Amino acid sequence: MEKYGQYRDKGTYNSTDPQERRTTTQLTGIPAGSGVAPFFPVSPPASSPLLLPWYLFLCFVRIPLLAFAWLVWLTLIQWLPAGTGLRKANQWCLLGVPGVWWIDLQVDGVRRGSLGQTPSGKLPYPGSIIASSWTSPLDVLYLAAIWDPIFTQSLRGNRLVREISQESALAACFNLTNPLAIVAEKPLVSLETLVNQNPSRVIVVFPEGTTSNGRGILKFTPSLTSAGSSTKVYPVSLRYTPADVVTPIPGWLEALRFIWRLNSAGTHCIRVRIGAATTMAPAPTNGGAALDSPSPATTSARTSTSDRSTKRNSFESNFFDTLQASPAPKVTGDGSEDSEGDDATMTAQERRRLDAVAEDLARLGRVKRVNLGVAEKARFVEAWAKRAKSRK
Repeated sequence: MEKYGQYRDKGTYNSTDPQERRTTTQLTGIPAGSGVAPFFPVSPPASSPLLLPWYLFLCFVRIPLLAFAWLVWLTLIQWLPAGTGLRKANQWCLLGVPGVWWIDLQVDGVRRGSLGQTPSGKLPYPGSIIASSWTSPLDVLYLAAIWDPIFTQSLRGNRLVREISQESALAACFNLTNPLAIVAEKPLVSLETLVNQNPSRVIVVFPEGTTSNGRGILKFTPSLTSAGSSTKVYPVSLRYTPADVVTPIPGWLEALRFIWRLNSAGTHCIRVRIGAATTMAPAPTNGGAALDSPSPATTSARTSTSDRSTKRNSFESNFFDTLQASPAPKVTGDGSEDSEGDDATMTAQERRRLDAVAEDLARLGRVKRVNLGVAEKARFVEAWAKRAKSRK
């Protein structure tokens, strides 16, 4: 794996001298790099070869049932009005047949055991946006079962998004084209336009733009910046146990491996964390000049994160909540970002608002943010494919 060291997070400070890296971190408070490798596949848990007949039996029973439930969705259920009980029941069948039975759900600001009394505004509602982590096709199935939303595709370096079907969202987890698509791709639109056109639906955005293995939050694409200033954005983190059902590697072969791992395991648990809502509203202005401060919602998100950092010696704190994120790109004097790719198209204020959402996702998932994104994933996949060919 050493040959893939360049695809581990190094932050923005890449000195090879360990003492210099430590000194810089101490002086600036910014970690030189987390070392997280978000693109490597996750190995399945160790098991005995004696259990292979049991795994084969589970697949033999589950895969036909899963195929039947999927066929019912394609031929009948998907044409029903959004939000109907049959649509959600079908999605729960697609989750339940492979053994996804346990859901560990927590909502920011809501105590355990009191979800039934959740105040309004704590959960995503029609007309709002879900900014979800993206690691597995199970993300799509779970979000569809709960909210029956409209899925979108985020593109690198583009503020606009493309509305896609659930089948296309599942295919995108493997970087594949939906073979069942019978209509042309929909045009790119802003999130504000999409919300206005569908006020009765929840909109799902995968701002990372590509899947990871769940061990870090990738650099965001600019898609969330096209949301309306008053539209609520809810960060939602999804993690799985066992963790080998993630799909960071694209291709049909990986899709078959995912089906095997999903159906051969006994049960799966989804750990769902929903953060406090924020908005993409610009910072207040003073005499036409933008103040160098984030919006109130962003400020509250940053305040909550800083509060956790100050309580790191308390018994109530959590070690993972105090992990520092990888540094944000540098900002030039004209308000634009001095970096490549997506960052070059965003202003400093837009970057800060995206950072607030990314920090929330990292906190909810108990992982770090990494300075890797869609471009680095593409280079990694190319190197991974060359390695696979050299083995043949």
